Amino acid sequence: MKTNARLTFLTRVGFATRGLLYIVIAALILRTGRAEDPSGALEFLGQGGGQILLGVMTLGLVAYGIWRLADAALDIERHGDDRKGWAERVGAGVSGVVHLALAWQAVGLMRGAALSGDGTREGAQVALRLPGGWALVMIAAVVLLALGIVQLVKAAKGSFLRYLDPRIARHPWVRWSGRAGYAARGIVFLISGWLLFNAGIEEQAGGTGGMARVLGWLTHPFDLIVGAGLLGFGMFSLIEARFRRLHDVPIDQVTRRFG
Repeated sequence: MKTNARLTFLTRVGFATRGLLYIVIAALILRTGRAEDPSGALEFLGQGGGQILLGVMTLGLVAYGIWRLADAALDIERHGDDRKGWAERVGAGVSGVVHLALAWQAVGLMRGAALSGDGTREGAQVALRLPGGWALVMIAAVVLLALGIVQLVKAAKGSFLRYLDPRIARHPWVRWSGRAGYAARGIVFLISGWLLFNAGIEEQAGGTGGMARVLGWLTHPFDLIVGAGLLGFGMFSLIEARFRRLHDVPIDQVTRRFG
């Protein structure tokens, strides 16, 4: 199997891993009211599935992260050079970094390390200790708010379907699982961004947090509604694992350029 074929296969494993994490997040909030983020879901799966499952998920997350970073750097998904295209590439880069960080956490779990607390809150605490750190927090808040709006626009337009095999993209259940998922993620990003924005104004990080904080902050029944949407995103990620059209990463080109 050639290098690109291996990377493509593992990227699909990465999509499946992302789907599994979101399904676990949704199941925990819908069945038990327990609010978790992808890191918490990863820890939950590691406790139940052991080293082999964590190993497979780590490989998938690494490949997915590399693929997303390659998309950001080389535009392998053909986003274009306009403002919208560059925004998509920036989002791909952020996603790549996040999933590589998740892979690192999975390695830590395999080695028996305990995960730290909420990364968003810890990051805000570190930033606020720096001179002018409130400005860094405000910038991060604006980024989260922008990502939330992008997710909601995707949900409304259904633009995520253009990456799928047209034979599967035409099914209503595929379209609505994706719309529900992107809408739920948009709400989570917007609330997380708003909490971070307030933290920057007040220079207090205690009220900030990522997905787990947002899900715990939402009152009933809104937590269940968002949880159901995240379940839709998990299902859509599994669909992408099988039916997303993936462009090859130009490994030879990268090697020649940076070798």
